[in-house]
Amino acid sequence: MKQLLWLLKWILKAAIFFTLFAFALNNQQDTTVHFFFGTQWRAPQVLVVLTAFAVGVGVGILGMMPRWWKHRRTTRQTQPMALTPPASDQSPTAPPAIPHGL
Repeated sequence: MKQLLWLLKWILKAAIFFTLFAFALNNQQDTTVHFFFGTQWRAPQVLVVLTAFAVGVGVGILGMMPRWWKHRRTTRQTQPMALTPPASDQSPTAPPAIPHGL
């Protein structure tokens, strides 16, 4: 069963790769991207789409950075509290029972 799922996963990866490869082959004509002040960029259409995708991923990552830093900072502040053992005068006499789920 595991090998069947592994094979299906690789077939799906191959199908996605060949679909994107066919997309790249079908979109090789030159495209002109017009910027401000009369500047322009001429490149194959698939390269323009790939560049737009990469810029979008970069903007998304930069947009998430402040929230990620805030989450990381709060995790670091609360982590030392979670690792310190509770202060008690009594030592446990027996280890806690571990349920087996049966």
